[in-house]
Amino acid sequence: MASGYTDQSAVVTAFGLLIAIVAVVGTQVFGWEWGGGQLVPTLIGVVVAGIAILVVFRGFLRYSNN
Repeated sequence: MASGYTDQSAVVTAFGLLIAIVAVVGTQVFGWEWGGGQLVPTLIGVVVAGIAILVVFRGFLRYSNN
């Protein structure tokens, strides 16, 4: 039975790459800065951190049950 780890890894890698691109474009094109009192970068950071926590938690639950 396949664990699905490779499929999830590819999705997580693609998501991470997308977030990196958004961060670079946001910084270079839109002038976003952490701690600059701007709402958009903070919201993106909070959402991405929440998704990262969910991915880690799901992985922990999935592999602890096997």
